[in-house]
Amino acid sequence: MSYTVARIWHFYVEGFRGMTIGRTLWLLILVKLFIMFFILRLFFFPDFLNEMAPQGDKDGYVSRELLDRAAR
Repeated sequence: MSYTVARIWHFYVEGFRGMTIGRTLWLLILVKLFIMFFILRLFFFPDFLNEMAPQGDKDGYVSRELLDRAAR
């Protein structure tokens, strides 16, 4: 089992060492993911649950909302 894992690890390490344009593409992908998940989240997706749940009662707020919406 560990021999197979070591071979797979070696395969990927050698593949990344041999890349030329691939490193630039991976850097571009990582920068894009950083922008999507950290920068956009800070500015466009507020923490709605912390604002709406009184005194940190998040589970109570969620269960009330689910029951209210199911009753409609």
